[in-house]
Amino acid sequence: MKQDNTEPIIQVGILTASQISFVLNGNFISTNNCLYTGKRLAVHRKGKILFNGDLLDELSFEPTSANCSFDLNDVVIGIDFHWQRKENQRFKGSLKMIVDGDKLTVINEIKVEDYLTSVISSEMSANASDELLKAHAVISRSWLLCPLQSQEARTKNQDEKNGTERKTNYKLPTTNYLIKWYERDAHTHFDVCADDHCQRYQGITRASTQSVEKAIEATRGEVLMFENKICDARYSKSCGGISETFENCWAPEHYPYLTKVIDNSTKPKGFELDLTLEENAVKWIRQSPEAFCNTTDKRVLSQVLNNYDQETTDFYRWKVEYRQAELAEIIHRRSGIDFGEIVDLIPVKRGESGRLIELKIIGTKKTIIVGKELEIRKWLSDSHLYSSAFVIDKSEIIDNIPQHFTLSGAGWGHGVGLCQIGAAVMGEIGYLYNQILLHYFTGAELKRIY
Repeated sequence: MKQDNTEPIIQVGILTASQISFVLNGNFISTNNCLYTGKRLAVHRKGKILFNGDLLDELSFEPTSANCSFDLNDVVIGIDFHWQRKENQRFKGSLKMIVDGDKLTVINEIKVEDYLTSVISSEMSANASDELLKAHAVISRSWLLCPLQSQEARTKNQDEKNGTERKTNYKLPTTNYLIKWYERDAHTHFDVCADDHCQRYQGITRASTQSVEKAIEATRGEVLMFENKICDARYSKSCGGISETFENCWAPEHYPYLTKVIDNSTKPKGFELDLTLEENAVKWIRQSPEAFCNTTDKRVLSQVLNNYDQETTDFYRWKVEYRQAELAEIIHRRSGIDFGEIVDLIPVKRGESGRLIELKIIGTKKTIIVGKELEIRKWLSDSHLYSSAFVIDKSEIIDNIPQHFTLSGAGWGHGVGLCQIGAAVMGEIGYLYNQILLHYFTGAELKRIY
């Protein structure tokens, strides 16, 4: 992150490929002080960047005016998720290319507030309510600036993050453990990536609106803070009725503002809400309790869900069914481990939202306890399960081996922090953006830092 007066400039990783096809819309000044415009191509060649006949270690293009933009072809979005696809995208700011192994990585240098204008339009619809837009502007700004507020914060506990594999502090005699999580600290060449791993940033491809620009300006420099530090403000599509705690999804660090929140104005009746207990979680997941995010209102959902997100309709409560051979093949392919036939899937540990933190997979060849939530979702789906808040039903038992599995689940995403669909409903029924934020982030406060 670089500083421009008081507003930071950040580096966003957009695309990694062996060759980069791009279009400069307007005049750009290159690394060697030449002026370029129009269609261009850069290719990885012998550990260098081949561009315009020259082999370079690094290549950058600075716009000559604020009206300039650049296009990138075949940008992959939704990587490894069920909506993965390629798009041609357009960006403001500077274009930079570096050698990254045997490929090239494209980096966009852009001011924070310009970046946020795109994020708000990429993460959800630019036509969302004013209060939701302002809430998400604060969330996205806080999430972005939290790890960049000091070099110490960026390097702290590096060995504990970055998808580090850790064994739990207990063992069973015949059972292996694989506990894994993923963090954005894995990025070493830029501050954040442009996909769901960080925040969706699709340049000016997604049509912005005057409402988005007003929301960014109205909250300019405003972040969530807790004990004089910028909050690590996480968010997901749907919490499923109760939000999850940070440490159950990522590193074993407790943040008081990222804890269990009932996504409703009142406690749902008829439920025991300690969802770490299996019997309570089963009842919660199998039913459809009232919650802000329990909505089928297409007009409200369209505020949060872009066109490809709207392909997903069963997010609050959902089901996935597998035949034995299909499930065994998916787990083998996605985990790289041959379990043989799948004998059982047993919940071991659940979080505050009922999400599985540890799941025992018993096969005829292998038994492993896997976690955390994203790794479980990855192993049990061709892309990712909507969430790890699910219960398992087995049927058609032949020689003690089920031939059919049904996973009944709740929510979409990790469920930590702000629930986007819940926040959309709150905005629609009259909550102000600060009320929405303080509902999801316990004990936090709003503060302008520039």
